[in-house]
Amino acid sequence: MKKYIVGAACLLAFVACKQEKKETTETAVVEEIEVVDNEWEVLFDGTSLDKWKEFKTDEISDAWKIEGDALVYTPPEDEEYKNHDLVTKQEFTDFVLTLDWKISEAGNSGVFWGVSEDEKFGTGYQTGPEIQILDNDKHPDAKAGTTHQAGALYDMVSPAEDVTKPIGEWNTMVITVNHKEHKGSVTLNGTEMVSFPVANEEWDAMVAKSKFAGWDGFGKYTTGKIGLQDHQNVVAFRNIKIKQL
Repeated sequence: MKKYIVGAACLLAFVACKQEKKETTETAVVEEIEVVDNEWEVLFDGTSLDKWKEFKTDEISDAWKIEGDALVYTPPEDEEYKNHDLVTKQEFTDFVLTLDWKISEAGNSGVFWGVSEDEKFGTGYQTGPEIQILDNDKHPDAKAGTTHQAGALYDMVSPAEDVTKPIGEWNTMVITVNHKEHKGSVTLNGTEMVSFPVANEEWDAMVAKSKFAGWDGFGKYTTGKIGLQDHQNVVAFRNIKIKQL
């Protein structure tokens, strides 16, 4: 009988030890996930625009509204045209930015980085390089050259291919800008679309061959704001988050 009691006690101790080890491992995994998640800052999660404002103002007009889990821009119909580019309150230098976008039929928009709100600039695109958002089928810009199509570094680097989803569906875009390594890239729906130099002679040469040649301040701000473009077409964004490098 003693053998059975001792055996049972050992078995219980072994099970308790295994359970404790399992819980410790699970806790470690949870902690690791939390650490990874903490690398990302949520810029928009469908509930608040606290981290955004319109270009050169502290306000956000009714042109930008939260609808469900999305941030939707709708051009105002009852006002003389005024630019409503949206920019982050915070500035960023080296980062990975990920977001989902959905463009309206024949629509056009974009995502900027390195945006300056200096008094001499009137819109985000005057300083911020743009990753194009476009209806490649119906917007005229798509016919102006591949450097104007969705996923392009606008007017400078063409996308590898057209992987955009049909109008009405969400596209996932990841933009990486790393000034320390002098390189950037764009991935759209899991496909790398473009890679490009930043903040070096190669960048300057690329700008010199584009429509931005001679623009005061364009692509010069290594630290600046992230911007969402008002191009007078309906566009929606969601799941916007950023990881600083």
